[in-house]
Amino acid sequence: MALAALVTVTACGSPAATAPTHPAAPVTPGPAVTPPPPPTATASTPTAPPVTAPAPTTPAGDVHPGPGTLAAYSVQPQPAPGTCHYRWVGTDPLPDPACTPGATNPQVTPTDLATTVCARGWTATVRPPTSVTGPEKAASALAYGYQGPSSTAEYDHLVPLELGGDPNDPANLWLEPNDRPGAASFANAKDGLESRLRALVCAGRLPLAEAQRAIATDWVTALQRYGP
Repeated sequence: MALAALVTVTACGSPAATAPTHPAAPVTPGPAVTPPPPPTATASTPTAPPVTAPAPTTPAGDVHPGPGTLAAYSVQPQPAPGTCHYRWVGTDPLPDPACTPGATNPQVTPTDLATTVCARGWTATVRPPTSVTGPEKAASALAYGYQGPSSTAEYDHLVPLELGGDPNDPANLWLEPNDRPGAASFANAKDGLESRLRALVCAGRLPLAEAQRAIATDWVTALQRYGP
């Protein structure tokens, strides 16, 4: 053969040229890059709202303390004429809570009942004289617009002395109309309740504060609950 040639035959029978090769260019490594760490999953903790302590309040219905027992009493001013209004449950009168909410004697406490309200004759030692209560009664009648007979209307301690009521605080005194038709004296249904509550308190069967609150809030309801 006159000409010798190197021929590479592909599987398809066509010649394939062999591409020249060149040496690879050197690769200069770049600065190392450290990938950021994957985010750490944390549980979402709800934030509790701040807790605000409630402001102290006086229990509903509690009777405020008055001046208490005094060495000498003086005539106390009463509400203005016509500014107080009775409430009625049948024939039973209730005082105006805005004028006569009741008041207690701070010198009477649950720890000294044996020497105060439960001691025989104690109320006489703290009761104001008629020279004081007489003018007060007349002014209370004007405040409540009372027009009945004075001889059967009692100038009443809403929280009675025998339950530790304040002796001469105007908040604890009102002219109480008699609930008994044809009455000939001061005696009325509330008097029986007062004695009953005192007996329960002195026997340890009823807390003093509960008895005071019951008779000051609604003595008619207290009479139905505790009996005469």
